[in-house]
Amino acid sequence: MRKNRKFMKGIAVAAIAAMSMGMLAGCGGGSDTQQEGAETYKVGVVQLVQHGALDQANQGMIDGLEANGYVEGENLVIDQQNAQGDQSNLQNIAQQFVSNESDIILAIATPAAQVMASATEEIPIVGTAITSFVDAKLVESDEAPGANVTGTSDMNPIEAQVNLLLQLVPDAKVIGTIYTSSETNSQVQFDILEKVAEAKGLTVEARTVSTVNDIQQAAQSLVGQVDAIWLPTDNNVASAMPQVIGVTDEAGIVTICGEESMVRAGGTATYGFSYYQLGYNAGVMAAQILSGEGDPATMPVQYMAEEDCVPIVNTDAVAELGIEVPADLLDAATKVTTGSVAE
Repeated sequence: MRKNRKFMKGIAVAAIAAMSMGMLAGCGGGSDTQQEGAETYKVGVVQLVQHGALDQANQGMIDGLEANGYVEGENLVIDQQNAQGDQSNLQNIAQQFVSNESDIILAIATPAAQVMASATEEIPIVGTAITSFVDAKLVESDEAPGANVTGTSDMNPIEAQVNLLLQLVPDAKVIGTIYTSSETNSQVQFDILEKVAEAKGLTVEARTVSTVNDIQQAAQSLVGQVDAIWLPTDNNVASAMPQVIGVTDEAGIVTICGEESMVRAGGTATYGFSYYQLGYNAGVMAAQILSGEGDPATMPVQYMAEEDCVPIVNTDAVAELGIEVPADLLDAATKVTTGSVAE
């Protein structure tokens, strides 16, 4: 009988100990619950269309957020959307982000940012791959945006790119170009090209397009009319580089591009910067807004410095065209091949 009492007493003590452990565990669980209940931010990411430069900018934005403590699956829920170049898709995506009460919107390319800005004046918007925020009517000024939009500009060093063109085609007199008439960023670049060309005694032969379906014909119409081609960071043109290069390679025309991914798609060369870094810088700005350290109304639009740019030469394209690249240029250049992917 005493043994039974001792046994029962042991069970009671064990039960009390188990309850105590459970209560302690419950306290610990409260801490975990608090961590799980930490604020989670909803981020809407909209990319105008899929092509190399915008893809790199997109990844850079996500990595810029992560490097500053905002990680998908931990304290971020990211809604990635691609409009496939369609305006009605952009409108639907904007309404979706507003309805879901996104905490911030990341917009990649000018048309994407314009539609997002027209949909909300409350949600902060950080844009990238936008040539001129002012001309796109996204901000009051680069120094003081004034509302809910800021970001990073992809204004490329056009004069340096024309100088590069003249290094590869020293006798060039007429430069051809193709751009989308409805893209504000492309019009801005074309206007700069005309001024640069005039100062250098060059003539510009331009072809405007409305969609990617117009680009091959536009390229063909330049054959026999131009000595070389310069292409802006135009989203339709970048998406249709294989069609452009199919024409220019056959005609033996050097093509200087606005950015690196167009060179990797078959263009001859560029003098430019990393779109990944451009996106990364925008991601850092987004992190500052989420943390309360920044306000888009007072965060200046950021530009890449020309010293961050490097010459990039496609060795496959050079061989296909049979042109000679000056040794000093080739030594200083980043060499890529057609179809290669930026690291």
